[in-house]
Amino acid sequence: QALSMLPSKIKDPLPDAIRERFDLCSLRQALFDIHFPKNRQQLEAARKRLVTEELVVLNLGMRNLRDHSRGVTSLEITKDYSKEFESLLPFTMTNAQKRAVSDCINDIINKSSPLNRLVQGDVGSGKTAVAASVCYTVAKNGFQTAFMAPTEILARQHYKTFQKLFENTDIKVGLLTGTLRESEKKQIRKSLADGSIDMVIGTHALITDKTEFKNLALAVTDEQHRFGVAQRAKLLGKGNNPHLLVMSATPIPRTLGLIIFGDLDISIIDELPPSRKPVKTVLRTSAMRGGVYDFIRSEVKHGRQAYIVCPLVEEGELDDVASAEEYAADLMLREFPDIAVGIVHGQMKSDEKDEVMRKFVENEYSVLVATTVIEVGVDVPNATVIVIENAERFGLSQLHQLRGRVGRGSSQSYCILISDKGSKTTRERLEVMCSTNNGFVIADEDLKMRGPGDFFGHRQHGLPQMSIADFADTKSLELSQKIADCI
Repeated sequence: QALSMLPSKIKDPLPDAIRERFDLCSLRQALFDIHFPKNRQQLEAARKRLVTEELVVLNLGMRNLRDHSRGVTSLEITKDYSKEFESLLPFTMTNAQKRAVSDCINDIINKSSPLNRLVQGDVGSGKTAVAASVCYTVAKNGFQTAFMAPTEILARQHYKTFQKLFENTDIKVGLLTGTLRESEKKQIRKSLADGSIDMVIGTHALITDKTEFKNLALAVTDEQHRFGVAQRAKLLGKGNNPHLLVMSATPIPRTLGLIIFGDLDISIIDELPPSRKPVKTVLRTSAMRGGVYDFIRSEVKHGRQAYIVCPLVEEGELDDVASAEEYAADLMLREFPDIAVGIVHGQMKSDEKDEVMRKFVENEYSVLVATTVIEVGVDVPNATVIVIENAERFGLSQLHQLRGRVGRGSSQSYCILISDKGSKTTRERLEVMCSTNNGFVIADEDLKMRGPGDFFGHRQHGLPQMSIADFADTKSLELSQKIADCI
């Protein structure tokens, strides 16, 4: 009935020239054929037309955001100090790192609009050194940088790293977090306002009204998906249209990245420093758990540490805490009576979690049992084993993130996936983990196997609801990119 009421001429949003060039049928044709196709070809043609249009609109919308969101910057940053910074480093940067640095510096020095870039790199690809290089150039030109981390423990870790990187320079680094004493916060805020601190690392404390900068020129945020656009805007509001650098360790297939982060330019660090040994990944069944525990004991005996990630508890099963605590208690009594075991679970207050993590970082605990996904990015170079129970309950990208908790020091590290689910698809998924350490390959596989809804967790990414298009359909995504370029 609705179709019969359509006028004979429908305004088609896609220009004729574009339709002809990319072989797309008219909107009227597509609407009829999607409902009553005479054959398979008609159905496919109608689908292609409607999917493409939907993605083109999204694509253009994102580009519009990118072009209009940032205005012009008045910050005079003219000299590139990245080579000087490189000479300070105790290691040689990879070519991918150098490329990412020059992308950023180029945007800062040669463009009238501010830098607006996402640096995406796999776990351990050296994103921090890239950010440090950009911060160094900004500071040397006489401006300030703010680096926002999602949690206290990560902020402290970055603070230590940057202090070390800048120790033989005249760059002053400060730390501002919620747990500092009021007098310390006051002092840091005073130094930011009068410009005696060049770079500050902090948590949400950076965006409170009390924090003011003398001349903020660069905002860096870590782990994009943890910060809403509003928080980013608030940080940028602390300066006069400052530059923005976003770091993410979550590999996302490139075509999808262009849509989700459509308001950002993207640099990808796609090689690991030669010093990083790939983590060896193996799949085991629960019947082999005894051997796994023996292995943990021998690593601990050699002074190393291990993570054990408990199954996420599904609704209708026991509650999260009970199962984690029972599991940990059982381990301590039966398996590791003489080893210090810590436990982190979702019901703990964040300062309790931080305290347990701190003890693990400082090796007061040799084994950490966790039910919540362990803090992204926390660096414990001494941890060499991660055991993931019921591995089939995690997505591949999540498993890859977890695996990134180990392999951060010089010793060979291991990731042991435990799963009894014998279905073919489950085994295939977990085999992907054992066969590659490349996060982008894994993200592509994950997207193919699970589709984007699961890939991002439901709706948390603010991706618009599509009525016909599917983000896992890379062919259509690429086509829509081309058409958007044309338009």
